[in-house]
Amino acid sequence: MINRDLYLEELKSRMWNDSVKIITGIRRSGKSFLLNSIFHEHLISSGVKEDRIIKFAFDSATDLAKIGEDLIELEKDKRKVSYKKFISYLETLISPKERYYLLLDEVQRLEAFEYVLNGYLSKGNLDIYVTGSNSKFLSSDVITEFRGRGDEIHVMPLSFSEFYGYLKGDVSKRLFEYMTYGGLPRTVLAQSDKQKMNYLSSQLEKTFIKDVIERNNIRNTEELNELMNFIASGISTLTNPAKLEKRFMSEKKTHLSTDTISNYMKYLQDAFIIDKALRYDVKGKSYISTPYKVYFEDTGLRNAKLGFWQVEFTHLMENTIYNELRYRGYKVDVGVVETREKNQRKQLEVDFVANEGSQRFYIQSAYDIYSEDKLLQETKSLDNISDSFKKIIITERSIVRHHNDKGYLFLSLEDFLLNQDSLNW
Repeated sequence: MINRDLYLEELKSRMWNDSVKIITGIRRSGKSFLLNSIFHEHLISSGVKEDRIIKFAFDSATDLAKIGEDLIELEKDKRKVSYKKFISYLETLISPKERYYLLLDEVQRLEAFEYVLNGYLSKGNLDIYVTGSNSKFLSSDVITEFRGRGDEIHVMPLSFSEFYGYLKGDVSKRLFEYMTYGGLPRTVLAQSDKQKMNYLSSQLEKTFIKDVIERNNIRNTEELNELMNFIASGISTLTNPAKLEKRFMSEKKTHLSTDTISNYMKYLQDAFIIDKALRYDVKGKSYISTPYKVYFEDTGLRNAKLGFWQVEFTHLMENTIYNELRYRGYKVDVGVVETREKNQRKQLEVDFVANEGSQRFYIQSAYDIYSEDKLLQETKSLDNISDSFKKIIITERSIVRHHNDKGYLFLSLEDFLLNQDSLNW
């Protein structure tokens, strides 16, 4: 079993907090396993009786049959599961004098689920946990529909420390595998590179992209696929809908409007396939809405979209650092530092500005610092930041952890990824 200790601790800390615990994340990231195996095992080991734990998956033909619903019929009729049938079934399992844990998979398939769960939450004897794969359903809507009683836990694919903790072996080799094939649990469990590539390519087309197309009624699927190719080939570079529109015109000789591009990108974000990092003006303390950077939630899916032909580790390293910072709970932006050189305004980039509460880190991703000129290039933006927050340079090459004479922390990528407290060294 691959441990997900960080997420288990988050679930444990939220038990009986008078909120619906909502586990979100990209498909195949292990949400159901976290809830129904890892958390379930924790409950049992803590002394909770099996009949006090009620599990139901709204995408399971077996579970749906228990309430008189048919999965195939639901799909064919494009309707949701009857809330009346589910309530009738649930009432046979619970007593008002006992306390229960309710673990529900893909709850968005239940009609009026918000009202059903709010109703049971108000009874006080159910601790409710649900999973879902769509941020449109589980981010903005949570706030309104659950009336402030929704508590979201976002589950990402395996971090490198989780990945390496399971596989062990040579760290450099494992890091190469991780950035190439990503951290979806089923990919990690595959036995060969061919199996990993086949699994990722198949899941990308048959699950991830298909889900986006069907959920948003997209007719021109070729345009969506081409946009994903452009995004995948441009991770870690600044972009926006206008730039992508021009690229469609120059490379594909077709016109795709900025509105359509914006919508498609929002659909991909809603499905947690990609994430967008806004630019933050460090000196002006304000956000710049465009251009921005786009990263993939899983580098394996990014590489699969490009047929594993464009595996550039400088860009994949940046994507990996971005994902690790989000895994650790930071809000991550792209930093902009404005300077004046020879009476001309110039914008310097800080790869990441990571914030959590009162903490902030300025982080540069440098694949290799092979000369003094390269060092000056990588640290120039940091030199122009006057506040006292910590400044860090992460390099792929193996280096001894150290601080330079300016107080900047230098870390290897391995050190950063394998040590959860590495930013505080």
